[in-house]
Amino acid sequence: MTGTEILMNVTPQESRVALVENGVLTELHLERTRRRGIVGNIYKGRVVRVLPGMDAAFVDIGLERTAFLHASDVAPVEREELNGHALSGGEAPAAAAGNGTANGGAAPAREGIRELLREGQDVLVQAVKDPLGSKGARLTTYITLPSRNLVLMPNQSNVGVSTRIEDEGVRARLRESIEQLRDELAPQHGFIVRTAAELADYEALYNDTAFLKKVWDSLQEQAASAPPGTEVYADLPLVERILRDMVGVDIERIRIDSRETYQKVCSFVERYLPELIGHIEHYPGERPIFDLFNVEEEIHRALERKVELKSGGYLIFDQTEAMTTVDINTGGFVGHRKLEETIFKTNLEAAQAIGRQLRLRNLGGIIIIDFIDMQDDEHKRQVIRALEKALERDHVKTQICDVSPLGLVEMTRKRTRESLEHQMCEPCQVCGGRGYLKSAETVCYELFREILREVRQYDARELRVLASQNVIDLLLDEESAALAELQSFVGIPIRFQVETLYTQEQFDVVFV
Repeated sequence: MTGTEILMNVTPQESRVALVENGVLTELHLERTRRRGIVGNIYKGRVVRVLPGMDAAFVDIGLERTAFLHASDVAPVEREELNGHALSGGEAPAAAAGNGTANGGAAPAREGIRELLREGQDVLVQAVKDPLGSKGARLTTYITLPSRNLVLMPNQSNVGVSTRIEDEGVRARLRESIEQLRDELAPQHGFIVRTAAELADYEALYNDTAFLKKVWDSLQEQAASAPPGTEVYADLPLVERILRDMVGVDIERIRIDSRETYQKVCSFVERYLPELIGHIEHYPGERPIFDLFNVEEEIHRALERKVELKSGGYLIFDQTEAMTTVDINTGGFVGHRKLEETIFKTNLEAAQAIGRQLRLRNLGGIIIIDFIDMQDDEHKRQVIRALEKALERDHVKTQICDVSPLGLVEMTRKRTRESLEHQMCEPCQVCGGRGYLKSAETVCYELFREILREVRQYDARELRVLASQNVIDLLLDEESAALAELQSFVGIPIRFQVETLYTQEQFDVVFV
C-alpha cells in the first residue's frame, strides 16, 4: 500500500498541510497567523463564574470569550496557595484516562462544581477544544504534555501503553522502562507511551522523559509569576505538530514549498523524528505546490454541499449547529440488475466517500447518514463495515451505530477544531446563512401588504417604493394587473425606485 505523502504550503499569513493517500487528498490542516488554534495550549486562568445548575464554571483565559470548564474535567486536587489564590494541580482519578474505573466497578461519586472551584480562584487549565461558533473554548485541568514517544500527565499516578501496540512483549518492555524512568526522573507524574514508541530504545525514552519534565518545571515556574489570563505554554506550530502526531503513519515523502520552513522541519526531524530525515524535500517550482498535485481543486470541492460519486450517484452534506447530515441519492446511476443491487452498490460507494469527506472537511460532533433504504440485512452489515474501514486511517476518534429502523446511521466524530467550512467561509451576508432567499414573487406580495398597512395608518399624497431590480421588474410586468388594482384601491399614486444596493428581500415604502 502506498504511504502518505504530505504537502506543505507555507506563507507568512497561512500554513496549509495536505495529506495525500494513494494520490487522493484525504485531510487538510489549516492555520492562519492571525487566528492560531489553541488546542493543547495551557493557560493560567481565573474562575469568573460558577454555575451549579450546569455543574460547570466559566474561566477567563485572556480570550475574547470566557472558556467553559465542566466539573468532570476538573481533577480532585491538592490546592497550593499562589498569589493569594489556589492554583489547581493535583492527582486525577485512576480512571481519568480510560473512561471507567480501574477495577471495572462503579465510579466513585464526583464532587460538584462548588466543591471544586470558587469564583476568583486561579487555575491552571489546558484547552481541549477551540472556540466553535458562538461557544467559548473547552478546558480541562487534566494537563497533558506530548512528545514524540510519550505523553506526560503531571501529578497523576498512572502509566499506560497505547492499545495500538499489540505485542505483549513490547508492551511489557515499554511499561517496565517507563516505570523505571518515572521513579528516577519524575516520580510525581504519570505517563502514556505512544504508538510511535514501539521501536524506541531506552535512551529515546529517557530523553523524552527528561525533556517533558523540564518543560513542566519551566511551565510551573512561569505560571507562578504570571497574571491570570496568561498563556504559559503553546503547542507546536501546525507544521511541526502534524509531523509529531503522525503516529504509526507510513510517510513516503514530505514536500515543502518554503525554504525557511524546510530548514526548520529538517532541524525538528533530526532531533525528534530521525526516521524521516531522508523523506523531506524542498519544492522550488514556480507553479504552486497545491496546484501541481490538484489539491486546490479538491479544497474547492470540499466546500460544496454536493459530492458526485463515480457511479452517477451523489451525496449532500448539510452542517447545522447541532449536527451534520449526509444524504445519499442514486442520481443518474440505474444499475444493470435489480433495484436492491443498485441501492447496495450506491451505498457502498457512498460509505467510502463519506469516510474521506469527514476527514477532509473535518466534520465533528453528531453525524446522521441517510443511506438509501436496504432490505437485505447482509447488505446493511457490509455498508457499515465499509464505513468503518474508510475511517480506520482517521486519527480522530469515531463511533458508529448500526442502521436504525428508519434506515439512518448515527455516528460521532470527536470535534476539537472548526470544520474546513467554518475555517474558510462565513455566513452569506445576503441570506444570513440560510442558503435561500425569498423569491421576488414573495417579496411583491409582502410589499402589497405593507402598502395597505401604511395607507390605513397614515395620510399621504404619494407612495414611493424602494426595492431591488428583480422585484420592481416583476411588479411592473407579471404583477402589473394586481398593482393597478391595488393603486386604484388605495387611491394615491405609487412610484417605484430601483435601489442597486438592496438585496432581493429588502424594500422600503416611503411617504411623499
